[in-house]
Amino acid sequence: MSRLKLTVIALLVVLVTSFSILLSIGSDIYRDKPPIPEAFTDAQGQVLFSQHDIERGQLVWRSMGGHQLGSIWGHGSYVAPDWTADWLHREANAWLDISAKKTYGTDFASLSRSEQAGLEQAMREDLRHNSLVGEEHIQIPLSATRIEAIHEVQRHYDALFGDDPALTQLRDQYAMKEGTIPDAERREQLSAFLFWGAWAAITERPGTDHTYTNNWPYDPQLGNTPTSSNIVWSILSIVTLIAGIGALVWHHASGKEESLPEPAKQDPLLSLRPTPSQKAVGKYFFTAIGLFLLQILLGGITAHYSVEGQAFYGIPLSEILPYSVTRTWHTQLAVFWIATAWLGTGLYIAPALSGYEPKYQRLGVNVLWAALVVVVLGSMAGEWLGVQQYFDLDTNFLFGHQGYEYVDLGRVWQILLLAGLMIWLTLVTAAIRPALKVRNDMTPVTWVLYASCVAIGLLYGAGLFMGKHTNLAIAEYWRWWVVHLWVEGFFETFATSVIALVLVRLGLIRARSANGAVMFATAIFLTGGLIGTLHHLYFTGTTTSVIAWGAIFSALEVVPLALIGFEAVESYRMRKAAPWMQRYHWAIMFFVATAFWNLVGAGMLGFLINPPIALYFIQGLNTTATHGHAAFMGVYGMLGMGLMLVCLRGLSNQLVWNDKLLKGAFWTLNLGLAAMVFMSLLPVGLTQFFAVLENGYWFARSPEVLHSARVEFLVWMRVVGDVIFSIGGLLMGAFLLSLLRQLVTKRVTGGRPVTA
Repeated sequence: MSRLKLTVIALLVVLVTSFSILLSIGSDIYRDKPPIPEAFTDAQGQVLFSQHDIERGQLVWRSMGGHQLGSIWGHGSYVAPDWTADWLHREANAWLDISAKKTYGTDFASLSRSEQAGLEQAMREDLRHNSLVGEEHIQIPLSATRIEAIHEVQRHYDALFGDDPALTQLRDQYAMKEGTIPDAERREQLSAFLFWGAWAAITERPGTDHTYTNNWPYDPQLGNTPTSSNIVWSILSIVTLIAGIGALVWHHASGKEESLPEPAKQDPLLSLRPTPSQKAVGKYFFTAIGLFLLQILLGGITAHYSVEGQAFYGIPLSEILPYSVTRTWHTQLAVFWIATAWLGTGLYIAPALSGYEPKYQRLGVNVLWAALVVVVLGSMAGEWLGVQQYFDLDTNFLFGHQGYEYVDLGRVWQILLLAGLMIWLTLVTAAIRPALKVRNDMTPVTWVLYASCVAIGLLYGAGLFMGKHTNLAIAEYWRWWVVHLWVEGFFETFATSVIALVLVRLGLIRARSANGAVMFATAIFLTGGLIGTLHHLYFTGTTTSVIAWGAIFSALEVVPLALIGFEAVESYRMRKAAPWMQRYHWAIMFFVATAFWNLVGAGMLGFLINPPIALYFIQGLNTTATHGHAAFMGVYGMLGMGLMLVCLRGLSNQLVWNDKLLKGAFWTLNLGLAAMVFMSLLPVGLTQFFAVLENGYWFARSPEVLHSARVEFLVWMRVVGDVIFSIGGLLMGAFLLSLLRQLVTKRVTGGRPVTA
């Protein structure tokens, strides 16, 4: 049996096995999720919070921006607190003060160390004890002292999410607008949901000595410290990483690499004329860069809110564009613009592979573009209206803000986006079908490309499994199917296949070599990438088996990135393989940048936060943003730029390219991203890391740290990277405008247009 067939079989085994494990663990999460009781009560059965209160409170949380204003269980934004850790810290302090006054007649801080230690032990026993009663009609009674402490925390949150003048400064530090939730009943329901999240994080799972969230967040006073599973599987993940890298290096060293073919004397793609549908794809790339520029602008505003929470250089912008809206749009547009560039690439490549233009393909491309514009603008408008509290809670779920990071858009917009992806898949299928029937050296790669298109089209639908009242533990499970599998998994496979096909068409690599490389790379990447999704779920109300699976396979995710330097060097050499390769110089350079950021952003900075013991302390700190920016923009953004330039080269053969603009865009985008990451985000994250170890997780997310002189200085340092990066975006926009200007001139003068 040939090596290629073995690789294909291995890939199929990886897919079947990985999805079987993911679904099996999903069933465990459904079964062992933190329960939402019918009621939290006092000893006499008087209801404090009902299930209805908690579920409506979750909708209130989602309506105000959800993950985009603070975080729950460590997932979300970074300026406002993690509401789980904040609630627990405030409840613990209130419990201790109430008990100290009852027992000793003074506040807790005035007691001796031994008296304090005794009350802290009593507090841990009260809060950590699981008093769940019943299996079908669940009731959870709480102690009188705890209920009194809860009421105190409730009063704080009622004032904070309202417009109490006494907390104006705190709202400013949290980047919250005045009257975040104007309705008093909604604020009361929000407290019920936030309490439930905190209850799951401090209450021990039945039959264990750790909480539903595996003792997260770190708070020694509450008894939340790392579990043995957390430590053991972290060590084993590092061993797995070393073993995996060793095996891959061995495989690489033992392999026989074929010599590169002699490049053609002329560009093989130069003589190809774009089809009508390919010409129509041009607008996708202009749209992508427009969305990219808007994302940069919103990113600057969002970053500035972390030092001037309710204003933008003195302008009271938060009343019109609050932080939760700008951050929503910033993160959502990152997905939208990159996806638009990649979807456009798919629509361009499919007819190029088959040499076939289906009937009505151009119409379909134009209809899809219009649909994407409607979804982007409609969802952004809905999110603004939702956060501004113009919708009732049910309408907000449908048309407003769903509250889940990267799946923020309302359910109707979510369904419409899925429908758009189905249209895209239909168009790609119609165009690529003849190529799938042909048997040649590139058939396996073509099938991998098409399979990734199918996965991209279908996997976004996983987000629809999150309903209006879905338990947060289950919602997080499906959310990461979208974020990790859809964006980080199969888009990567799609890109690998497209690049290989383009390089084969250019005559720079042999088809047989491309086949083996793509199939092997896909198998290796998905081996860790699919089950590696679980590293996002260590502390989201899941059992310890998630820690085991996630730790090992997230380490395997990093393994193929260890050799990414070879890919970078090979790509860099190809830019001078033939004189005509100068036409693709900057596309190749963006592929080189992709390899670099794959190693640094996805690899090094990804593994910084992947092991359970690391993520236990730094989940939701700016270390997460460090990895997020370096991996998302560095890998997927740079790759989107490179793919776009390859397609534009085919669409603009008769136009003159301004390479100076591309050179400036390439270097400023990369240098700006590096400055942003290493001059600001990473130092802030490390500062917070020390704060966690010294005082607990709640402290690292508090104004005492985030608005300290050091952190505010580091945040201001981000301006350097932001400005450089913004220049890169503007230069890329100027490059596209130069092409558009030439096209308009050709049309006016009667020249033949080459794009649409």
